Amino acid sequence: MTTDQNNQGQELSELNDNLARIEALSTRLANIIAHRKPVRSSLQAPGQEFFLETAGKVWAEILANPAKMIEHQASYWGKTLEHAIEAQAAIARGDFNSADDETPKDRRFSNPLWDSHPYYSYLKKQYLTTSQAMKEALGDVEGVEDSERKRLEFFTHQIIDMMSPTNFLATNPEAIERAVETKGQSLVAGLENLVADLEAHDGELLVKLVDDTAFEVGKNIATTPGQVVYRNRMMELIQYAPTTEKVHTTPLIIFPPWINKFYILDLKEQNSLIKWIVEQGFTLFVVSWVNPDASYADVGMGDYIEDGYLAAMREVKAITGQKKVNVVGYCIAGTTLSLTLSLMKKRGDTSVKSATFFTTLTDFSDQGEVGVFLDNDFVNGIEEEVKEAGYLDSFFMSRTFSYLRPNDLIYGPAINSYMLGKTPPAFDLLYWNGDSTNLPAKMTVEYLRGLCQGDQFAKGDFPLLGEHLSIEDVNVPLCAIACETDHIAAWKSSYDGFRQMGSKNKTFILSESGHIAGIVNPPSKKKYGHYTNEDWPAASSDWLDGATFHEGSWWGRWAEWLGAQSGKMIDAREIGDSDHKPLAPAPGTYVVAKPNI
Repeated sequence: MTTDQNNQGQELSELNDNLARIEALSTRLANIIAHRKPVRSSLQAPGQEFFLETAGKVWAEILANPAKMIEHQASYWGKTLEHAIEAQAAIARGDFNSADDETPKDRRFSNPLWDSHPYYSYLKKQYLTTSQAMKEALGDVEGVEDSERKRLEFFTHQIIDMMSPTNFLATNPEAIERAVETKGQSLVAGLENLVADLEAHDGELLVKLVDDTAFEVGKNIATTPGQVVYRNRMMELIQYAPTTEKVHTTPLIIFPPWINKFYILDLKEQNSLIKWIVEQGFTLFVVSWVNPDASYADVGMGDYIEDGYLAAMREVKAITGQKKVNVVGYCIAGTTLSLTLSLMKKRGDTSVKSATFFTTLTDFSDQGEVGVFLDNDFVNGIEEEVKEAGYLDSFFMSRTFSYLRPNDLIYGPAINSYMLGKTPPAFDLLYWNGDSTNLPAKMTVEYLRGLCQGDQFAKGDFPLLGEHLSIEDVNVPLCAIACETDHIAAWKSSYDGFRQMGSKNKTFILSESGHIAGIVNPPSKKKYGHYTNEDWPAASSDWLDGATFHEGSWWGRWAEWLGAQSGKMIDAREIGDSDHKPLAPAPGTYVVAKPNI
């Protein structure tokens, strides 16, 4: 038998193996689809009223200004015809290496064929032209309120991003090239990845962003030494081991968001804020929230305050023998910290010496990008969902935040995984991002209705625990860190809320970058800078215009501020006391426990 015959036989064997794998995978895929758990339509898209009202206004604009519509159409079809003629001419003369492309740079179209090959160049140009035409048409629609226009633009962009030719196998040159190079193996691997992702979420597609086998909480992430010194139904309280001989008198408690897990602040050693804080000579405690199931259906914001915030403060004071503590709240935990401080003011509780807020919203009059999901059509659907299930499944939150950055968190990863057959990267931040938690039913509705929609706290009347809580009651020394490109807690909204707080001692720091990278920004990386301004103009834009930019992380500046609130230096404390024996080593048990769903 010749070498060619051996090669042909091997290729035929590989082909048959791949066909068998495809058949088995297709069977699994059909089974997933057949048993897919239905998701209520109100959680899948805006309500029909939104589409009908929007369509009505678009048609009204067309009828009122037919000349404008004709102008748009003429421009669009003119460019379309131009692209088609260019492509036909290049194909006719056999020119498959032309680089005459003046379209804007877009990393989705980084493969050279998008510029050089007439077919792919035509697809790209036509897609970009259509996208621009849709945006311009929407921009000309009159009689649309700002909030409604934001929603219209957002969901139109969702359609535009979804219809990119890079998202389809037949029009993605990189995927086709890889399929040829691997003799179809990449497509088989991609199908395996797709089926695995669907099976992991009961038939709903949530693209796997990271190789989760590369990390283990407590082994190679969340490894800063410490012990759980208190536990109740809502949280575990972790005290971290000192690494300095002397520590500040006043202890520090960090309250992380319970939408995700606390170890975003303790990933790898080189970017761990928790480790860094301990190294600065602070006695540090961190709350690790429980991942709730249906048995937590009646747990509300008040329970998080009483059994989370106030319980943690009580236990830390007992362990350290101090009458006051410093506290930090991150994202939703910062929002709830502000509620806690208002409640404590009304109760005459002076246990908090100072408070710091990371990327926190307290004024929801401008809801930012997340606001497109906070109208009644979505919130009604969420309320129906949690009433039935007892909790909001983490899937819904993960998917919602993914659609705020679809090309980075949905389509790009989907192309790599399903079309190119690649294994997701080993990236600690993305691993944490996928390790999300459920939300209790009562708390979810209270937060969405009372704070996000009603903006009751900023208006001075959020009813909770027998009191009417107000943003003006937050009057301890305060520091807030917001992030310049934050798409979850817009910095301008954070500034507006912080400015309304009643404290006369306030410091506002604006970090470069976004919701996570702007906070997890260790000084050693010398990556993102920050802005400061001691003045408090009414407009956030004026604050930024008058701000001073500083190279490097804000961590050192905050540590100086916090040190001034933390008293003299004393001998480092042992972990716990006679009434607070270690219950488990950090990062604890709640952070790795699975809820009973």
